[in-house]
Amino acid sequence: MSETPHSGLAERAAALDAADRLAGRRELFALDDGVYLDGNSLGALPVHVPDRVRDVLTRQWGELRIRSWDESGWWTAPERIGDRIAPLVGAAAGQVVVGDSTSVNVFKAVVAAGRLAGEGRDEILVDATTFPTDGYIAASAARLTGHRIVPVEPADVPAALGPRTAVVLLNHVDYRTGRLHDLPGLTGAVHAAGALVVWDLCHSAGALPVGLDEHGVDLAVGCTYKYLNGGPGSPAYLYVAERHQAAFDSPLPGWNSHADPFGMTPGYAPADGSVRGRVGTPDIVSMLTLEAALDVWDGVSVDAVRAKSLALTDFFLECVEAYAPAGRVTSVTPVAHAERGSQVALRCDDAEPVMRRLVERGVVGDLRRPDVLRFGFTPLYVGFADAERAARVLAEVLVLPREQAA
Repeated sequence: MSETPHSGLAERAAALDAADRLAGRRELFALDDGVYLDGNSLGALPVHVPDRVRDVLTRQWGELRIRSWDESGWWTAPERIGDRIAPLVGAAAGQVVVGDSTSVNVFKAVVAAGRLAGEGRDEILVDATTFPTDGYIAASAARLTGHRIVPVEPADVPAALGPRTAVVLLNHVDYRTGRLHDLPGLTGAVHAAGALVVWDLCHSAGALPVGLDEHGVDLAVGCTYKYLNGGPGSPAYLYVAERHQAAFDSPLPGWNSHADPFGMTPGYAPADGSVRGRVGTPDIVSMLTLEAALDVWDGVSVDAVRAKSLALTDFFLECVEAYAPAGRVTSVTPVAHAERGSQVALRCDDAEPVMRRLVERGVVGDLRRPDVLRFGFTPLYVGFADAERAARVLAEVLVLPREQAA
């Protein structure tokens, strides 16, 4: 990496921003003068959401109270909001239900997939590089159902498949490196082996095309507080392909998924469709906050978001190459577009103090210990000038003596 800044990068950033058809979306978010590159952990607040939430609290809850389950559409919110998320993950209506956390939905999906796989298949293959909670949940599900956990690198999944494989749980994008895994190819390999696949979309939904229906995915889960901007702790979602819904046997059969939820009968009879993915009473305030936040996606093409994401991450990597002192950081994010999500991960020996100093200077990313700096590029509100500034400030921090940076 060269220590000589390329003076033309700032001018190029300005020109790229001027030509960006998504640039106007930035005005829809509450942002300050800094550079926010942590939307892959928590998306920015859409500016209209507080007023919508105020209506939920003061009118729907404060005035209508119990009547809002019907009059304000509270009861149907999980499926209604699921249908709004569906196009962002390439799913037709009626297959996505919103509620619970990602972890709870991973449990539902893995156990239900194991039941769908049938007898004689007793292995659950788990992405060995997965977000830790997914592994914890899968291991617990395996203990409860008598399955055996087999950790495997995503690239090695095809070779690890066999007649005992029931379920494969994979992350679409690696949370550390930003590597995008081959969802179509791996899904096809799993199906060829007679097994089912569960995809975790936390780091891809809202950043790139997913194509759940197109690629025949069985089940998928994802959070809504990253690229979907639903707010801290906003409810997750569960996708159950239509072909599996009639046989989907949830391990958490709550009253909300009952065919007659207000009948209060002692025996459980599952509802039809995606409603089977519900459990208990929906967390209405968070759910309606998410519904309001999804308005920022109206009229937005996921393909356009993907194109900008790749352009942003390409440009950021170019700026880092131009500005950063030689040998101080190394990208661990794949160069190939087909293998890259919407974040850039840089390996840095003193990552923790470097990120702390970046935040102090108005560039907010995050880190994964021990040595990875993460920068998330959320195309609806991050621009090319942000990318250039972030790389320039990073270079300024990296040239400080290490004891000063700390």
